[in-house]
Amino acid sequence: MSDMWKDFLIVSVGSFFGGGARFLLSRFIQAVTVVTFPFGTFMVNIFGCLLIGFFSGLPAVGTVAHEWMSPSAKLLLTMGFCGGFTTFSTFMNESLMLVKDGHVASLALYLSGSLVLGFLAVLAGYAMAKLL
Repeated sequence: MSDMWKDFLIVSVGSFFGGGARFLLSRFIQAVTVVTFPFGTFMVNIFGCLLIGFFSGLPAVGTVAHEWMSPSAKLLLTMGFCGGFTTFSTFMNESLMLVKDGHVASLALYLSGSLVLGFLAVLAGYAMAKLL
């Protein structure tokens, strides 16, 4: 099996469990809150950011996990599980990488562009669906 297909399977397995965890946790949180705010999704997104930051930091030199955290395990946990759990965590992790690499202008464009264009795309998609 090629490395690409092996990595594909690793990410797929992680995404399966991450998506399931997102569904369960979001539903649970929404069921125990009494507000109309989408608190379940909000909390999953924030928790996903905490997880992807933690998993990304584990293999860093000087941490306990540096010796045993393989690239496959990192792929399973970050792109797989966290990516399935919430793409917002990946968005925030990529933002962190831009900061770490000193690309502040790119960070500003990425954050603002993603939010503004993403919202406009949702509006456009909604409007297109209403035309059907």
